Amino acid sequence: MSAAGGYDAHELHGFAHDSIVRGSKSFALASQLFDRLTRERVWLLYAWCRAADDLTDGQDHGGAAAAGHDAKAAVAHIHALTDRAYAGEPTGEPAFDALGLLLTEIAIPRAVIDDIIAGFELDADDWRPRSEADLLRYCYHVAGAVGVAMALVMGIDPADERTLDRAADLGIAFQLANIARDVAEDAAADRCYLPVDWLVELDIPPGQHMHPRYRGRLSVMAKWLAEMAGEYEASARWGARKLPPRSRWAVLAAMGIYGDIAREVRRRGDHAWDHRTVTSFVAKLGWVARAGWSVLRRPPLRRIDRDGLWTRPRS
Repeated sequence: MSAAGGYDAHELHGFAHDSIVRGSKSFALASQLFDRLTRERVWLLYAWCRAADDLTDGQDHGGAAAAGHDAKAAVAHIHALTDRAYAGEPTGEPAFDALGLLLTEIAIPRAVIDDIIAGFELDADDWRPRSEADLLRYCYHVAGAVGVAMALVMGIDPADERTLDRAADLGIAFQLANIARDVAEDAAADRCYLPVDWLVELDIPPGQHMHPRYRGRLSVMAKWLAEMAGEYEASARWGARKLPPRSRWAVLAAMGIYGDIAREVRRRGDHAWDHRTVTSFVAKLGWVARAGWSVLRRPPLRRIDRDGLWTRPRS
């Protein structure tokens, strides 16, 4: 089955499905709740994001980075292939052709995709946040902008800036949970996404945050991250009211599943990094059921304001 631009839609949908199953069991499960057309489009966008992230890190759906990897050259390659996808030129690389196919069906402003690529550039530069605002800017570029693109795929009007802000909030909440969970793994890879200002405030020497003597202070930062994730998740939950019912079901399920990561890291305290925090399959199914029931009920009437939350830049 072919599509506009000479892309093989059947082959690319299969590739994208395999990518999300390999890359994220949670997102793969939640994606099954979309209607078929939206589900396939979500897979296409995920495949591009996953491949670009792996290219930047020199990985294949996670794992160890390739020896001698040149991250900056990889980002330049991402730019070049994304240019071709936007020009409607097949690249021969499935993940970028997945984006090209998606763009024949959905108008995603290039500025949104460039915001995502800016996150890869930050990682390629071994960037580290100095302040809380830096942290939130990073979370936006690596995940919040993906939330904006996903909202457009789900049918949100590109002119609906307020709802797109809420979509960005969901990605930010997910990334804050990731950072809290992955502190030890990031440290092992010589990365740290904890703001320098926070480390100074808690009197933790640079590069020493994983030392056992600082574990109690580190758990305080995990609590801060979890609380922030909860605030952005609440904002996103309000914004999800604008989505079609099946898309709202999928998003609310993913929100609960990922929110559990931040909540569990906070609950564990000093033991948060003894082993990787995951959400069990039974718990995931519980969130699928709860999200479905939530969609069947009337949306909450009490508005959740965004007062005090970081707001994405306008293109």
